[in-house]
Amino acid sequence: MSQRKPIVHLVGAGPGDPELLTVKAIRAIRSASVLLVDDLVGDGVLRYARKSARIVHVGKRGGCASTPQAFIEKLMAAEALKGERVVRLKGGDPFVFGRGGEEAQHLRALGIDVEVVNGITSGLAAATSLGVPLTHREHAHGVMFVTGHARHDDAALHWPTLAAAAAQGITLVIYMGIATIESLQRGLLQGLAADTPVAVVQHASLPQQRHVQCVLRDLVTTVSREQIGSPAIIVVGDVLRAADCLGLHLPKALAA
Repeated sequence: MSQRKPIVHLVGAGPGDPELLTVKAIRAIRSASVLLVDDLVGDGVLRYARKSARIVHVGKRGGCASTPQAFIEKLMAAEALKGERVVRLKGGDPFVFGRGGEEAQHLRALGIDVEVVNGITSGLAAATSLGVPLTHREHAHGVMFVTGHARHDDAALHWPTLAAAAAQGITLVIYMGIATIESLQRGLLQGLAADTPVAVVQHASLPQQRHVQCVLRDLVTTVSREQIGSPAIIVVGDVLRAADCLGLHLPKALAA
């Protein structure tokens, strides 16, 4: 009998609410003998793991001490090559700011198969939790997912350029933007009206979710006053006006 070829499943655990897991994700979690779990994976997600499974927490959170990426990749490969059923469990979607592309490349270079299981990304979940669509025929004909956290200083986004896109009817969904919110706001104001609506959602889909709504000129002061921290999603654009069109009413702030 031939030995099973090593494989690693990169599984999106969604924004945190275990009810938002896909059936395929649950099946992969249940089959795993080893799970490498990110910090942003909701606690309830692990209830689907087998009691015999080994769970390794490999913290990855912006702005905090994190497990080195090289160590995670080495551990995944080592366990898969030993014949373990390895699941790399990530918050959101593995291929949306989850470094899934880097991990898949590393594993495939070692001859290890990779299967990716998509998850609901937090940018989508954040907007949905407000009852707001990311696109709307009257307000936004496209959406752009960007990160406010560049790997290198010289790779930082040019916010005025993104502002120009938003001014043409593109919703901006910004991940990991709290740490750079001042430069983000300053750059966006170079191409967007100061009264452009903005929403910031912390811990999207979880019981402790909080959000604030304001206009672009008040973004920094509002986030500071309401003490909104990471992880948070920033949504910028006229699509937020669709709440009124749909009969929805966004409160100015939602307490934890």
